[in-house]
Amino acid sequence: MTETLVTSPPAQPLTRRWLRDTGYAFAALPLALLALVVVVALVAAGLGMAVVVGGVFVLVVGVHAARGFAHVERRRLAVLTGREVPLPAYLRARGDDGLWRRTLTPLRDPQSWLDVVWALVGWITATVAFSVAIIWWASVLGGLSYWFWERFVPRDGTDAQSLADLVGLGESRAADVGLVTAIGVLALVTLPFAMRFAAVVHASLASVLLTSRAELQGRVAHVEESRESAHRAEAESLRRLERDIHDGPQQRLIRLGMDLGRARVQLADDPATAARTLDAAVAQTREAVEELRALSRGIAPPLLVDRGLAAAVSEMADGQPIPVRVSADLPPELPLAVETAAYFVAAEALTNVVKHSGADRAELALGVAGGELVITVDDNGCGGAADVPGHGLAGLRERLAGVDGALFLASPEGGPTRLRAQVPLR
Repeated sequence: MTETLVTSPPAQPLTRRWLRDTGYAFAALPLALLALVVVVALVAAGLGMAVVVGGVFVLVVGVHAARGFAHVERRRLAVLTGREVPLPAYLRARGDDGLWRRTLTPLRDPQSWLDVVWALVGWITATVAFSVAIIWWASVLGGLSYWFWERFVPRDGTDAQSLADLVGLGESRAADVGLVTAIGVLALVTLPFAMRFAAVVHASLASVLLTSRAELQGRVAHVEESRESAHRAEAESLRRLERDIHDGPQQRLIRLGMDLGRARVQLADDPATAARTLDAAVAQTREAVEELRALSRGIAPPLLVDRGLAAAVSEMADGQPIPVRVSADLPPELPLAVETAAYFVAAEALTNVVKHSGADRAELALGVAGGELVITVDDNGCGGAADVPGHGLAGLRERLAGVDGALFLASPEGGPTRLRAQVPLR
């Protein structure tokens, strides 16, 4: 039985990381200077000629050039970190916009001007990163190879002094070679940390100007999608509840009213038949009550508020037509939204087990791990469950999306089936 899990990116090996840091730091200054020259030239020319139409077009070209350099830097950030970085959603012209408004659209986008700012100031941190990289690598390569090329250094003249002599270690060749080699060894030992510092200095400014707004846009979009998912799940639950009430208890209550009316007519002429009709009415009443109890599991019970999630889930599991073993290891208090979502997930999952799996027993576990409430439902049914749009599992996924949760399913043909839901504790 396999299960799809979401894992964090693996940590980069130390050697690969400092090589990436080195490449990032060395390439920072050439790219930053090229961006500075191109963007300053175009933006300055555009602003200088802004009183004429041609100047506006030059300014737009300069903004697009800044976007291009910003895109290159974002790709470099992705290579440096080993993961995708947020990409901004640039402002786009609408379909009914005219030529002039379409042309000026990049100038109305805040991210475009952040890209311009990056092109204007990125050379500052790029100079720091490039300088640190040059100094450390020169110290490593020069210091560790000094024993070889030191013999070619001219020593003639009264002013020729070695580094060892300058610091008071003497004029001997051994002292000079030993000191410079020690500097090279020290630089080699600290090289990964220096390259990390150089890369972080430049990448921090790039992240603030080029990806922070995109990250904020992504968070806003995620919150809006979560809210929409919650609304869709709630609307679907209400529609399903209305349909179930109409098809179940409502029909039974209508039949109950008809049976009682018929029994009243039969009571005077045929008491025996009236008694049988009343017995049927009593049976209809019991069945209606059972169906109402089953439907009430789709509504958060008062027990959830009064005694918490574990008690509410245990009571709900006791009402299932198959044995369900419940185990719960929960903290004393959980957010109400988390408890409600977890209760609905557990109820819907057990309903699916009873209706579709053919299982004769199930297990439900509640626990907290990694800052998340984990609901696990196992059954010994026939398996083959699939997340089909419009069915129960799709509804579960929608409900979990409304609380930033996740759903994982492992259900091979022939069983068993495991369903696991994760709800963040927040």
